[in-house]
Amino acid sequence: MKILFMCVANSARSQLAEGIARRMFPEAEIESAGSHPGKLNPFAVTVMNEIGIDISKQYSKSMDDLSPRFIIGLDYVITLCAEEVCPVMVSKAKKLHWPRPDPATKEPLPEAVALQRFRETRDAIAERLRDFKREIGQ
Repeated sequence: MKILFMCVANSARSQLAEGIARRMFPEAEIESAGSHPGKLNPFAVTVMNEIGIDISKQYSKSMDDLSPRFIIGLDYVITLCAEEVCPVMVSKAKKLHWPRPDPATKEPLPEAVALQRFRETRDAIAERLRDFKREIGQ
């Protein structure tokens, strides 16, 4: 099984989803990408470390950075955008949309507030992935 998680910057939501999905689906190929990649958000790394998942080696990437072999064989493309225009991937893969507000903000927040936003996003994505795993019979 091949799954691609997408959001705009590929810095928070899709990175969280990639890390959690790799743990839940160890036999699957899991990637994430964005239409306008930025850089991996350090709060995403922190909240994933809290649950024992290291995403520090992951990095923000564009769809163009993904291998053609991966893209051709995709089973699912899951977009996580809520308030932005989600990236579009032309593919025969089944497309799912799990809208989540971006936990990263342009304006600085107190660290405790930012971490709480990232934890809530992480936990919501993890719950949605558990449901997805049941839905596909895994």
